[in-house]
Amino acid sequence: MDITEVRIKLIDDPSERLLAFCSITLSGAFVVRDLKIIVGPTGPFVAMPSRKLSSHCSGCGFKNSLRAVFCNQCGRRQPEITVPRDGEGRPRLYADIAHPINASSRETIQKRVVSEFEAELERAKQPGYVSRYDEIGDEEQRQPRHG
Repeated sequence: MDITEVRIKLIDDPSERLLAFCSITLSGAFVVRDLKIIVGPTGPFVAMPSRKLSSHCSGCGFKNSLRAVFCNQCGRRQPEITVPRDGEGRPRLYADIAHPINASSRETIQKRVVSEFEAELERAKQPGYVSRYDEIGDEEQRQPRHG
């Protein structure tokens, strides 16, 4: 796996566990956005982009959180749903949108992103520091479209 670019957006007030957002570019051709850098028991770790799992109201079809007792649209009481659990028994309320399929790939991403995060912390100490994270997407406007 060739990670050709990593961009970090530091969180101004990391009072919670979230330290930064990150994007990675693979082989100069594919961008994965919204990876999260989170404080873990042994230091920062990378969480893959995810979406909140939901269920649909049987009355109106509105999408609600798995833990919702009442529908946020029509107010109907929702049936109790058994929330799926992960391998360690914790409730699984989110599902990865993109993720590595083996430990080696996960480790490659983890090492590179954490290294870039530490470098970004140093760059942030310099006068006039500006995050490059928000520049992603600019290249799409400069590239000619085919098709």
